[in-house]
Amino acid sequence: MKILRGTVFGGIAFFLLGWLVYGILLMDYSSANYDQSIYRADGEMIWWALIASNLAIALLLTLVLKWSGAKAITDGLKTGAILGFLLSLNINLSFYSMTTMFLHFSGLVVDVLVFTLMMAVIGLIIVSLWGKKSKDTE
Repeated sequence: MKILRGTVFGGIAFFLLGWLVYGILLMDYSSANYDQSIYRADGEMIWWALIASNLAIALLLTLVLKWSGAKAITDGLKTGAILGFLLSLNINLSFYSMTTMFLHFSGLVVDVLVFTLMMAVIGLIIVSLWGKKSKDTE
């Protein structure tokens, strides 16, 4: 149940947090620092793929948290931050080297920091939803 609960609630939290951070708070920053020609128009979004990507990253984080034996919310924060940092650094450096997605290196740095913080928060949420340890929640 932990894996299912972590995946579903982590995926929902990732979607909502991504919408808040990238869609609202960093909208102007993104316009100034990222190549806007790569984005689909609002009406052309492929929603199933966005939902699937949020569930996939939540499943990955949930599995890593479970395998690491995370029990406290600080475990979720720490593990989420480390995984988020390494994943985003890998992907963003790859994009920076092969695409024109980032107009400035600072855009890469901000994206790595934001994704790291988001994964830390999602890790905290996932672990906090596990609740007290019992035989039926394993």
